[in-house]
Amino acid sequence: MDKGKQPPPVDNSVSDSTGQYDLRFVLWRQFCAQYQIPVDTLPSQLDDEQKELWEEMKARRLK
Repeated sequence: MDKGKQPPPVDNSVSDSTGQYDLRFVLWRQFCAQYQIPVDTLPSQLDDEQKELWEEMKARRLK
């Protein structure tokens, strides 16, 4: 594998097909509001406790 090649950047934009009201986006905004986390934070930037809370919320709300 060529070490100079980087994986393509992840597209974190709101697409026309999902829209800004996609359940994951709505849930993320609710989670951020509930735990006073800036909404532009990525899930990978959460600390361990916050990640656990996020995973629990997703498991309850996204089925």
